[in-house]
Amino acid sequence: MSPSMTETSPSPAALPLDSQPLIDLTANPFTLFETWMKEAEKTEVNDPNAMVLATATRDGRPSARIVLLKGADHRGFVFYTNMHSRKGRELEENPHVALLFHWKSQRRQIRIEGAVTPVTPEEADAYFASRSRVSRLGAVASDQSRPLANRAIFEERLKQVEETYPQDPIPRPANWSGYRVNPEYFEFWQERRFRLHDRAVWARNGNDWDVTRLYP
Repeated sequence: MSPSMTETSPSPAALPLDSQPLIDLTANPFTLFETWMKEAEKTEVNDPNAMVLATATRDGRPSARIVLLKGADHRGFVFYTNMHSRKGRELEENPHVALLFHWKSQRRQIRIEGAVTPVTPEEADAYFASRSRVSRLGAVASDQSRPLANRAIFEERLKQVEETYPQDPIPRPANWSGYRVNPEYFEFWQERRFRLHDRAVWARNGNDWDVTRLYP
């Protein structure tokens, strides 16, 4: 059966929350991001800091995955990874990325585009040390994104790493670090009734931002 071409009204239970004000075009995009994140932290079932990270190879072949935001300030947005993973290899070839935050409970999303730069070794060390012991052992044991014949091989490697480091500290692997996305573009989006959505863009222009409201 082909879908109907007639727009129908959603059920009242599915209507978005139009009580939210329109996006403030005078806001700083970093400040607005922080506000929306804090509001999402109150309502999302889990992981409000989850974001889609889209990367691409040198010749433009894209890939995407969910990662967790681990730091955000005026310098950019930080995530950590095994640098030998697919995303790590693609970031070495092509530093340009896109992020997407989608908060279903808030009926909001934020798209961010920019280029990555590595975090400092001190930043990576500090975050690695803050992780749980099992997560740190796993980071040492895992050859992320490489073929694995069976799970038992990884579990045996994990056991060997645990025997190597029976106590803390566990050194951060040289191929495990973080990246900071330096934003060049923000798009803030709010769902509104009947798909008459609210959208606004901040595009970097030197040290300033060009701000534009978009049609739904």
